[in-house]
Amino acid sequence: MGQTHSDERRAPPSREEVAKELANKFAEKCFTSLELYSFKEVFKSLADQEQNVRHLKEDTIARFLEIPDVLGVSPVVFQMVSYIGAFPFLRDAPAVLGLEEMVMVITIMTDRYQRVLAKGATDRRKLLFKSLTVYDRKLPEPANNDKTPITDDSGAPAASSHASGFAVDAAGDDENELGCEDEDELVLAAFDSLDYVDVYRHGGGSPADRAMIPADNFRKLVMLLLLAAPLGAQESLSSYSNRVVDEELEQLGVVADCIVASFLDVERSLGIRFHRFNAIIPVAMPFIFGGFTPLFEHFLFSKTLNFHKHIDDKPAASTLPPELVQPLLRDKGSILNLSIMSQLSFFIPGESLFRKLRLLYSGNEDGFSMGGFETKVFNWRAPTILLVHGTCLPDETQHKTTGAESAFLSTLPPRRFASGNRGKGEEVTFGVYLSQPWRHTHRECFGESDTLLFQLQPIHDVFHASTANKDYASFTKSSASTPIGGVSFGCPPPQPTQAYRRSSTISLGPVSLVMDSSFEFGCFTHNYTSRGGGAFQGSTCRKFDFQDRFEISSLEVWGCGGDEEAKHQAERWAWEAREAEARRRINLGTGDIEADRALLEMAGLIGGNRSGGSMM
Repeated sequence: MGQTHSDERRAPPSREEVAKELANKFAEKCFTSLELYSFKEVFKSLADQEQNVRHLKEDTIARFLEIPDVLGVSPVVFQMVSYIGAFPFLRDAPAVLGLEEMVMVITIMTDRYQRVLAKGATDRRKLLFKSLTVYDRKLPEPANNDKTPITDDSGAPAASSHASGFAVDAAGDDENELGCEDEDELVLAAFDSLDYVDVYRHGGGSPADRAMIPADNFRKLVMLLLLAAPLGAQESLSSYSNRVVDEELEQLGVVADCIVASFLDVERSLGIRFHRFNAIIPVAMPFIFGGFTPLFEHFLFSKTLNFHKHIDDKPAASTLPPELVQPLLRDKGSILNLSIMSQLSFFIPGESLFRKLRLLYSGNEDGFSMGGFETKVFNWRAPTILLVHGTCLPDETQHKTTGAESAFLSTLPPRRFASGNRGKGEEVTFGVYLSQPWRHTHRECFGESDTLLFQLQPIHDVFHASTANKDYASFTKSSASTPIGGVSFGCPPPQPTQAYRRSSTISLGPVSLVMDSSFEFGCFTHNYTSRGGGAFQGSTCRKFDFQDRFEISSLEVWGCGGDEEAKHQAERWAWEAREAEARRRINLGTGDIEADRALLEMAGLIGGNRSGGSMM
């Protein structure tokens, strides 16, 4: 299918010929023969015909993919695929979605194009951005009746603010404003694969600042992506219909708002600019578009074809009744729900989350104590996710603090940054992903370079581990030598001191999360002006200093793993229970049981803070 070379001069192929040749190459290299046959059957059964042209309409695609009407996202998805269907000649968008155009759509939306266009693998993000964009001149002017200063998404003064109710408009494909399509690496790679790069390359540009994704459109798309995140091969969105009603639908919306807040302040910004989109997604949500793959692969499986089915075959997992399908989340937590689990899958691979998480510890059920935390969590030998939820404390000068709150605040450095949230009393959710098992901290913290510190509410943000130091995680119980105990992330470990040199202040890292030993209060610090030096990198969406001090209402730890990890944990618990019982029954032969127990306690074998034994 490649271009033949000859000394004879010949006219360059037409755009239609190039697009057809690329579609054929995609179909040959990216689909199996069975997938291609199935795709043609599916397209034939769905397509409408007008003036001898067979094509797919918006409602047809939405109905086939089973996109819920309540999300209102079908026009947004159709805008995207109509733009991508014009690939590689994006100035011709929106495209009529014929057979060849849908080959382009499926190949790009499922990431299969990398089998042919390896050079353009990193440029798909720009293509998706363009497929969602509109322009300032097409958006209504916002009102600013209170005459307050308005800033854009980076905090700089802006000329206008957000106006709700953006209408879906044509994709942003204006050559003079968004740049020629042939400046994209992905498009150049497509031309290069056909040996046409010299014919169609005319120079390039960069996306213009005027192109943006309307916040309302992006919110609808995020809700769809949250719903599609756990999709497996050939699994349909309709199997999750219970997630788009009542409280579940409300939870989807709340999480979507937190994610949109990463890109802009919807009350002060018109839409999402490319520089924000391109900077935030690879850091804070690299897997956000992962749900597109199983969703659009539905076009490659015809329901009328099954060459392997026998009369006595049992139903596949995807065809089992809903009550027999393993639930996405088997345990019920006070923080984690299906929508937040989908949010986690935007930056933690979904295969570690869906149908894999087990609730190890819940403060509401097991007590807010480090002893209960240790008992439930320390025996888990696989990665864990800690989630803490609370309410921001107001400035201590504006309300009367309680004794416990005053005691906690006194352990923090006197210098305090402004809150990173919008209002007083706002709820916040932070979390940490740890691949190493939990342990007590002595002189060094624990954790690996894949440790993640993140915020889920009211804004989605992820802070990756730094190489500056390894103060990733600390678990320290209070003692005579270390009076300030607790759990911290990104802070130097508490160092034992002599009684007369006791430190009364926590040493906060530039980007850090700390919780006191009673799990009553927490503090998240983001010292952006420090410019590094800590265990975690700064935010990509909030480039300023802030600190959130909050009262903890919920704390839970979830184990990532399967039956093997759970079995190992149960065996450890059983062993410790037997050891504890054996020590309880020890009789030293003095005839005085109480005296015997006192002697064992003096030896440190029972009582105190010991859990009942150790295998070490």
